[in-house]
Amino acid sequence: MSSHATDTTPDSDYSIIILIGDFLLDVIMEKVEGRNQTPLMEFLLLGFGDVHELQPLFFLLFLLIYLVTVTANALIVVLVVIDRHLQTPMYIFLGNLAFLGICFSSTIVPMMLASLLTGDRSVSVKGCMAQVYFFGVMSTTESLLLFIMSYDRYLAICNPLHYAALMNGRVCGQLVAGSWVISFLCCTVVDIFFFQLTFCDSKEIDHFFCDFTPMLKLACGDTQIVQLLAFAVALLFTFVTCLLILTSYACIITAILRIPSTTGRKKAFSTCSSHLIAVTIFYGISFTVYVVPLVNTAEVPKKVFSVFCTVLTHMINPVIYCLRNKEVKESLRKAVFMQLAVRNCHRIRKQKF
Repeated sequence: MSSHATDTTPDSDYSIIILIGDFLLDVIMEKVEGRNQTPLMEFLLLGFGDVHELQPLFFLLFLLIYLVTVTANALIVVLVVIDRHLQTPMYIFLGNLAFLGICFSSTIVPMMLASLLTGDRSVSVKGCMAQVYFFGVMSTTESLLLFIMSYDRYLAICNPLHYAALMNGRVCGQLVAGSWVISFLCCTVVDIFFFQLTFCDSKEIDHFFCDFTPMLKLACGDTQIVQLLAFAVALLFTFVTCLLILTSYACIITAILRIPSTTGRKKAFSTCSSHLIAVTIFYGISFTVYVVPLVNTAEVPKKVFSVFCTVLTHMINPVIYCLRNKEVKESLRKAVFMQLAVRNCHRIRKQKF
């Protein structure tokens, strides 16, 4: 009996050890899984990398760009509002595009400036989601406004006799309001599903602002519905609007080539050349940032092109429209002379009294 007991004791002890080991392993795995699935409360924007010595330079550069962007676009908005000669459909759309440029830059740049100034790259999940939402709204609205402006030029050149009836002040207001409403509605539908995601894999976003795709990569759980909705919105408001704009300009160029006089062709083309340049820059850089990266591309060139897409484009637009438009330059000249005249009057009155 004693011999039998000594034979079974090691086996039973070994079984107990295995059970205890399995229990401890299960506990450890549950803790690890729980840690990985803990929802994040903030993200860390990697920005342009660990270039601390260049942060003051970047801050001054982006601050200057932001100030020029806001000032130039605000100047166009003011000119369109105060000058009756500019209160035509083309300039009403231009004023709204300038206002959009201010909103777009204000969505991205201030947060980036704060990060460069303080060195704190962390941003809350709610703050990141808010930036993603408004970035999507601004991008969608800009695509729609550029399409509306191309349609306006199509009517003006290809159907001039009916232009005044088809494109009046009421229609302009409806088109602008419709572009904003559609953008808010579509982005809200996408972000309703996007905001339900939890982020737990990593807190690092390899970008200088909260963009949709980098954030989606950090989500834990099923993201297929969000991806499908985002793809549908991007396809409709980027690719389809681009095709419609190209179609409009194909008709415009065909109509211009039919004009018999060289002077008439130059005059007709000058009315849409600024918009054509702005469209080329916007869609060219957008496709470079969001389509080309589907192929393997280094992160640094992507960020550089993204800076052009989100920051520099809205500084360049006022320059394009002002330098190539005689009416805008004339309105600006009158506004400057008026301001100088008012200041001289005030100075003369102070000297008299």
